[in-house]
Amino acid sequence: MSKVWRTLAWLAGPVALAAQEPRDTVELAPVVVTATRLPTPAADLPVAVTVLDGEELRAQGIRTVAEALRAVPGAHVVATGPSGGQTSLFLRGGNADYVKVLIDGVPQNAPGGAYDFANLTTDDVERIEIVRGPASVLYGSDAVTGVVQIFTRGARGGGRLRAALSAAGGTYGTGTLAAAAAGGGARGGFAVNLAHFASDGVYPVNNDYRNDVVSGRLRWRPDSRTDAAVAVRYGDALYHFPTDAAGDPVSNNQHQRDRGPSLGLDVGRTFSDRVEGRLGVTWRRENYQYAIAPNGPTDSTTFPFRSSDWVTRAGADARANVRVSPGAVVTAGAALERESMRGTTLDTSRARLGGAVYGQVVLTGRPLDATLGARLDDNERFGRFATYRAGAAWRLAGGARAVASLGTGFKEPSFYQNFATGFVRGNPDLRPEHTFSWEAGLEWTSRDRRAALGARYFDQRFRDLIDYNGADTVTNYFNVPGANARGVELTGDAAPAAGLQLALAYTLLRTRVTAGGADTSATALYRPGQSLLRRPRQAGRLTIAYRPPAGAARAGVAVAVAYTGARADVDYRTFQRVTLPGYTRVDVAADVTPRAPHDGLPGLTLRARIENVFDRAYEEIKNFPARRRTLLFGGEVRFGP
Repeated sequence: MSKVWRTLAWLAGPVALAAQEPRDTVELAPVVVTATRLPTPAADLPVAVTVLDGEELRAQGIRTVAEALRAVPGAHVVATGPSGGQTSLFLRGGNADYVKVLIDGVPQNAPGGAYDFANLTTDDVERIEIVRGPASVLYGSDAVTGVVQIFTRGARGGGRLRAALSAAGGTYGTGTLAAAAAGGGARGGFAVNLAHFASDGVYPVNNDYRNDVVSGRLRWRPDSRTDAAVAVRYGDALYHFPTDAAGDPVSNNQHQRDRGPSLGLDVGRTFSDRVEGRLGVTWRRENYQYAIAPNGPTDSTTFPFRSSDWVTRAGADARANVRVSPGAVVTAGAALERESMRGTTLDTSRARLGGAVYGQVVLTGRPLDATLGARLDDNERFGRFATYRAGAAWRLAGGARAVASLGTGFKEPSFYQNFATGFVRGNPDLRPEHTFSWEAGLEWTSRDRRAALGARYFDQRFRDLIDYNGADTVTNYFNVPGANARGVELTGDAAPAAGLQLALAYTLLRTRVTAGGADTSATALYRPGQSLLRRPRQAGRLTIAYRPPAGAARAGVAVAVAYTGARADVDYRTFQRVTLPGYTRVDVAADVTPRAPHDGLPGLTLRARIENVFDRAYEEIKNFPARRRTLLFGGEVRFGP
């Protein structure tokens, strides 16, 4: 570690850098929408929130949302190694399918399923809001341990056009290309983003990856009381991989493809100084394809197989926000969603319809901030399910506040868990998984808002978890086990000098299976007394960024040191439970802008990023080596103000 810290000190020292308005990757005092669905300063919320700035992420060369989420306390990202490989987020020790992911308000998860972050880049990201803790009161199923919402770059005002074109290349045959344009005025505007990402992968054969995304947003204000916005997106990702579940290269002809559009409409109307109405309509359709073929004419061990499934989510949410006093807003809403799936992995086409009513009270003021909410979901397949959430923050002397909250969440089974056919047999009688969670902590912010510290303890109890048992001859999924996840999150952010930003996040986590599942084999996910797989006991990250507020040159530098502790996993070569060792990874990024856009001429920014500077060998999943030292160099040409 001494070598790591000597290098960190050298990189973070005074450098002849940049004039550019300083920005934080993690903002100290952001306004958050996701936590309450009302624009609310994070300092007025009792729940744990983090906001990541998209512009700063790109300045640091962070190309994927998964990499960005590694800086969030309580978040652990696990990938199978190459670009495009399965990438999961475990938030506060919960399962990967316990986090609801939204892009511009449109749900991205398959119903009841986990979201694969492998195909989500930062090219069109304006900001990312992460809410930790149960949020089913506002978002229904899947929001068990938190919500991640990505807001894409939106329309610009001022009546002037802004555009940018960027490209980069690096190790593993990585190449990126992105274009963006935005413009508009007070009454309306537009934004268009296109992005391409490609990689040759880490394996010598069959590991190519490419990802193409086009997204856009339109906004319109016909009058001072009405606003409307439309967000559209289409993604197409193709990933070739030679490995089996044990990480062994076995196939030259195996790939998966994810593609599909999404659409979101958000309309608001202010009826008076006290009453506002909002309507959101969302639609998302995803096609999941998988195929494997024999390696050649003489291959008799690889059996050809193809699958193609279409998953659709269509929903509407209407709510009224009533400001009953300057510091109190009451929200009443109703939601309706139809989910469907058809394809080769189900017994037949399936659909389910669900509705919900919910209410929320948000109180802000001194010395008490509080939220209280409840929701009743009614699904034609699972029946009724009630959830609630309550939280309070008490402002103390000297910029400190005490926070506490509790709540419940639930996750419905996926269509595959209910109705899979073929090699896996679903169980139509599964119950939704559910959780009870509480947390308490202390926060402190300096008077000049240049420093902040936080400590939170959280305790979560997961029940009716869905377990897989491959030995059963009737069905492979059961509601049996239970588990707990509890821990401590420590955060620190500071701007000790002009242009210098420090961010620290540390998580101490303990998970434990409290009730065993139907699978009792050595590789069982749920064995009483054991920890949950792939969740580290300790994880921490220190980021130092320097961007001087004035000077002739324009540049920036950032260094991140991340530690991931030991965690349990399964070796599917030996079918034994193992412990993966801890590791430390160092990333360095720099950017320089020799010319900003001026007098109608474009500006130029050059960027470089090195991940895993010391070329550390490690695995996030047993038998799937992570990328070694990775270099990425590129630039951006920007037009307009």
